[in-house]
Amino acid sequence: MDLQTIGDRIEITDLLTRYAHAVDTKDWALYRTVFTPDAQIDYSATGGPQGTVEEVVSALTPMLDLFTRTQHFVSNLDVTLAGDEATVRAMFFNPMVVKPGKQFFCGGWYNHELVRTEGGWRSRRLVEESAWFENLAEAFAD
Repeated sequence: MDLQTIGDRIEITDLLTRYAHAVDTKDWALYRTVFTPDAQIDYSATGGPQGTVEEVVSALTPMLDLFTRTQHFVSNLDVTLAGDEATVRAMFFNPMVVKPGKQFFCGGWYNHELVRTEGGWRSRRLVEESAWFENLAEAFAD
């Protein structure tokens, strides 16, 4: 593996870490730095929004305000580099706390199409793929 490939893989890992941090801290300015201005995002497999970055941020803001805590764990990155483009399939595991004692868990994959920009790697397309939910109904039951 050459130094360029190693550097690209580290930058891509950092990008996905920044993504998770931005979602969990509800830092929408930071979230926007993960994506190209024309990016398309699709969370519909898990009941979330789809559209442009701005459309998704507008929808996610009130949705994530339902939770007192979230943690988005991203792992098992499968990175395929092709010059200034890359695809990434990464697993996610998300504990979502509605309130103390009321939480659910979900898992699946983030599928990114990345492009190298002057500012580093950015996602131009993200499609979330759901694998499972646990305790969803109980988390929102009275």
